[in-house]
Amino acid sequence: MRLKEFLSVRGIDFVSINVLEDPAGLAELQALGVRSVPVLSRGKEFVFGQSLPQIVAFLGLTEKAGPALSADELSQRLDKFMSAAIALLPLMPAKRLHVHVPGRPRSYRALAYHLFKVVDAFLDAERGLTLEQAMFREEPAPDAASDALVEYGTAIRDRFRAWRSDGDTDPARSLATYYGAQSLHELLERTTWHSGQHVRQWMMLLEREGASFQRPLIDADFARLPMPANVWDG
Repeated sequence: MRLKEFLSVRGIDFVSINVLEDPAGLAELQALGVRSVPVLSRGKEFVFGQSLPQIVAFLGLTEKAGPALSADELSQRLDKFMSAAIALLPLMPAKRLHVHVPGRPRSYRALAYHLFKVVDAFLDAERGLTLEQAMFREEPAPDAASDALVEYGTAIRDRFRAWRSDGDTDPARSLATYYGAQSLHELLERTTWHSGQHVRQWMMLLEREGASFQRPLIDADFARLPMPANVWDG
């Protein structure tokens, strides 16, 4: 769930600032010493918007905010999302891979790469690296074709399956991220819905481009995940 959605559905008053379009908002963010968004601030105090438990604690709420699904259930969902994406990627016409998605300077090609990159970054954090925002900004080759994107996605899915089979999958294990220490369970949930949201977007893009396909995912596949209400922001 996006930070604005989280606040809105609870009736919490807030002012939303797009720092990309508001120089004053950007200056305010920099004065706090923050270099990434989303951020929820109150005076000189702030919390990053990536972790619902951290937001709940910051606001003094009493609700339960941990993952609703077990780590094993999340892993199954994430594997299904990646498998669906691997099947869907080649359906996009090659001549359309350079087109930008709605409302963002991100190409279809970059979106396809990114939905696997978030899993790649999770696996890097799982093996001891600090999760950094820069990991999510990596781009595919500017001329990457669907087969190269599928090859990359398949390699990430295989790596994820190997971790599930032989790695340390203790849900309580602490992992280092740019927004603070997170349990493996919490980071796995964020990775799962993040990748799944982008697969939702890919299916909508295929429909937008007139591709004919049978949806491999239904609403039940996204149930009990803190998914954004909309497929696209706004």
